[in-house]
Amino acid sequence: MTTNFQAPLPTGEDLHQQTQAFLQDATIWVQSHWLNIVIATGVAVAVFFALHMVRRWGMKLCERGQGVQTWYAVIGRALGKTGHFFILMLSIKLVTSYANPPAMVATTINFLFTISAVFQAAIWVRELIFGAIEHKTSAENYHGSGLTSALGIIRILITVVLFAIAVVVVLGNLGVNVTGLVAGLGVGGIAIGLAAQGIFANLFAALTILFDRPFRVGDKIRFDRSSGTVVAIGLMSTRIRSFIGEELIVSNKQLLDKLIENLSLRHHTRIKLPIGVAYETPLEKLEALPAMMKEIVEAAGGHLSRASTEGFGASSIDFMIEYDVPGDDMPEAQVVRDKILFGILRRFAEEKITIPYPTQTAFTAAPDGTLIPPYPLETPLEAPPAKD
Repeated sequence: MTTNFQAPLPTGEDLHQQTQAFLQDATIWVQSHWLNIVIATGVAVAVFFALHMVRRWGMKLCERGQGVQTWYAVIGRALGKTGHFFILMLSIKLVTSYANPPAMVATTINFLFTISAVFQAAIWVRELIFGAIEHKTSAENYHGSGLTSALGIIRILITVVLFAIAVVVVLGNLGVNVTGLVAGLGVGGIAIGLAAQGIFANLFAALTILFDRPFRVGDKIRFDRSSGTVVAIGLMSTRIRSFIGEELIVSNKQLLDKLIENLSLRHHTRIKLPIGVAYETPLEKLEALPAMMKEIVEAAGGHLSRASTEGFGASSIDFMIEYDVPGDDMPEAQVVRDKILFGILRRFAEEKITIPYPTQTAFTAAPDGTLIPPYPLETPLEAPPAKD
């Protein structure tokens, strides 16, 4: 049989005795170390005002950097969030050893300093993370878009996590067994994550869009078999206005799982244009075709990549023209393509180069097996030998 013993709670008489002991020790300490206390107090006051000057300097850095436009402004904003209680306890803590206080006074100072330092560290880390996020997104014009909601949720999650860690650290320094608390928080976090994994998947996909920037609002993108212009990037989904008019709503996770082509970042548009010329074309004109195509393409506003023969076709000698149109404007590229087509037709007419039609010749057979061509021949075709 196991017996659990619980320490008795302090009564009012115990608290009274502890208070008297504390006051008695403090009185003896002041009487015996008054000079050390005076010097320590002066140093603490100087440190207190010096730390306040550092705090004001950080706030000026933030103002000079216009919020979070620069990294030193981010650090300055974090310094500006330094609390007065932390500055006071830090000033006292720095001179405690010189003043040589009694054990109970030193323990009280250590306890208050630990609480202020832990929560102040949480505030600094939170402000640095917030500043980094805002610095990252300030130049991307995300304000007013759906990702503002995502940023708000990020702030809430970061604040809850940091202050939960701070509470656990403070309790651990007070001697409280926090193993069960940490385990409970971990199990609770896993349960929440499993229950809302779809929501978190889209949330983290929104964060990926936010930081990795595969596309932005206003970009023209192509994914799967759809394409259009990004209208809005939300917490759960992205809205895309397709080129044929309708609005596509795609979840962020599903969108990032696909191959995304950002057409707005395209440096140029490459277009292939096959063309065939008649076999009767003189050889010197065939050899001059690449230079002729380059002249036509550049006159239309394109940049020729290659113009070369592809092979012998069924009814023509096949050429392939590849050219680039600067920019990402597909309608403009189509205009250039039309100019090139009309330029080729006009130049071929001047050079008397023919683009042949695909043709087939059909032969018929007489009852005796003689082939009858669709046009007159100088030498008649012989019938195939009869089979035995």
